[in-house]
Amino acid sequence: MSRKRSASSTRWLAEHENDPYVREARKLGFRSRAVFKLREIQEKDRLIRPGMVAVDLGAAPGGWSQLARPLLGPQGRLIALDILPMDPLPEVEVITGDFRESAVMAELEGLIGTRAVDLVLSDMAPNVSGITTADQAGQIYLCELALEFARAHLKPGGDFLAKAFQGDGFEAFLKGLRQDFDSVSIRKPKASRARSREVYLLARRLKRV
Repeated sequence: MSRKRSASSTRWLAEHENDPYVREARKLGFRSRAVFKLREIQEKDRLIRPGMVAVDLGAAPGGWSQLARPLLGPQGRLIALDILPMDPLPEVEVITGDFRESAVMAELEGLIGTRAVDLVLSDMAPNVSGITTADQAGQIYLCELALEFARAHLKPGGDFLAKAFQGDGFEAFLKGLRQDFDSVSIRKPKASRARSREVYLLARRLKRV
């Protein structure tokens, strides 16, 4: 017996199918509409450059990796990690697992090797429950995990880009970023829905400890 969709899920599906970014992503062969968020930031800020070592956290289904890998050039490297499986991409080193687990972190650090990381990207998001306080807390927690990884693995002068939700804990996280990096900017790409609390925090040039 099939389960009837709720009115909210039916509305979401209809909106998703009519979304111009979804249609454009399919037309261009990108795996998600999120690629247009990173592309707009890239066009404005020139974040991704040839020869970099970059880590893409929360990479699945792979839209950001699709955009980033060609920009890194033949001398660059991109390691993509997600708790969800992700189909392979050319010249992208993919790890499936939760980087809070020691075995997964060891695998990630093994791939990084002796080269310091130039750029950490994080499009991680919690499974949204619809309960604002819980979703907000979950997103800030993921931001903190990504920043902890960046502090440990970015080279001095390295950059960090992470998705965040505006709300409780946002200002405190932003303050911490500004202590760690020379410059922090808030970006709201056009592909981020206007009603969404989603923004991207762009932190440039990690300070020397």
